[in-house]
Amino acid sequence: MPIAVGSKAPDFNLKSKSAAGLADVKLSNNFGKKNTVVLFFPLAFTGVCTTEMCDITAGLSAYSGMNADVIAISVDSPFAQEAWANQHKIGVTIASDLNKDTAKAYGVLIEGLGGLVPGFPATSARAAFVIDKNGVVKYSEQTASVKDLPNFAAVKACLATLN
Repeated sequence: MPIAVGSKAPDFNLKSKSAAGLADVKLSNNFGKKNTVVLFFPLAFTGVCTTEMCDITAGLSAYSGMNADVIAISVDSPFAQEAWANQHKIGVTIASDLNKDTAKAYGVLIEGLGGLVPGFPATSARAAFVIDKNGVVKYSEQTASVKDLPNFAAVKACLATLN
């Protein structure tokens, strides 16, 4: 069960990889400055995840125009994430939750790809959270299936209500 609206968002310090090297990605870096959209996705190099991140990349200016940063998180290594992002020209910040602690903290760690592949190791579900500048969850959604995309119209509508 994903964390509820009104909850304090669990902070995280994850790694992201780019040509410049490994970098820290901390939710708390946005506190007091920007709202944050945190997107959990199951795995890099999969069809639905690629579509989602390419679509988000294409519309990234809409989020920045609402004073929001987008951070996408999966249980893949930062090196696999970088290769995937480079291959598909994904411009979203992608952070590695290799130890799965952040997915657990947000209540979105699932087994067997949500029942699609019994026995498959735990991954994050597909989920979306809007976190305001004060670190409070304002929107929380875990999709019914890893094949479903979050309701991005609802995410943007929530962002529009924040200052």
